[in-house]
Amino acid sequence: MQPVIHLKDIKKSYFMGKQELQVLKGISIDIQKNEYVALMGPSGSGKSTLMNILGCLDSPTSGTYILNGNDVSTMLDNDLAEIRNKEIGFVFQQFNLLPRLTALENVALPLVYAGISRKLRTEMAREVLHKVDLTDRSHHKPNELSGGQCQRVAIARALVNNPSIILADEPTANLDHKTAYMVLELMKKMKDEFKTTFIFSTHDQKIVSEAEIIYTLEDGQLTGREVKGGVHE
Repeated sequence: MQPVIHLKDIKKSYFMGKQELQVLKGISIDIQKNEYVALMGPSGSGKSTLMNILGCLDSPTSGTYILNGNDVSTMLDNDLAEIRNKEIGFVFQQFNLLPRLTALENVALPLVYAGISRKLRTEMAREVLHKVDLTDRSHHKPNELSGGQCQRVAIARALVNNPSIILADEPTANLDHKTAYMVLELMKKMKDEFKTTFIFSTHDQKIVSEAEIIYTLEDGQLTGREVKGGVHE
């Protein structure tokens, strides 16, 4: 089976004058469809840089990244933007909802960029809001919603165009324990319903304990892969 994500020897360097700062030092990973993956590592491990590359927000200095059959490692910005909108959903720590838009309008945003008609995108957004149990809040703006409700809107927005992968960056960090647990259960349910690959960057042990596969990064290198059931590789 072809993996949804194939990384081979991904390296990323930044240059400060003539000095090279090597952030990723040859990452190779295969992630399958519908897997629930946690990405862990201390500050400075390269975790955020790897998430940016997975999300096509940045390009590697060298190496190959195949996303759902597309080689995105050498794509130009316009092509990357199209891939991002089609293949990737994002869930952020800060929710990143537009304050002047309703929940329904926020969820429909990726469909606007995809050129889908107003009527159809409203129907699609309403359907996904129903799946995250927010039908009765569809016309509320973010400041009229709780933190947990805002994150559910963000999850609905990430799922609305049925992407290949969802990237979630510390998705429970700004939520209390009870709300974080509810959001986590919702993401597991949505993963199974949409058959989407979820990848988390997290320090939350609850997310880590629920993950099927845990990758550990240290100093720009992959230092561990743990498969649910306690198998270390």
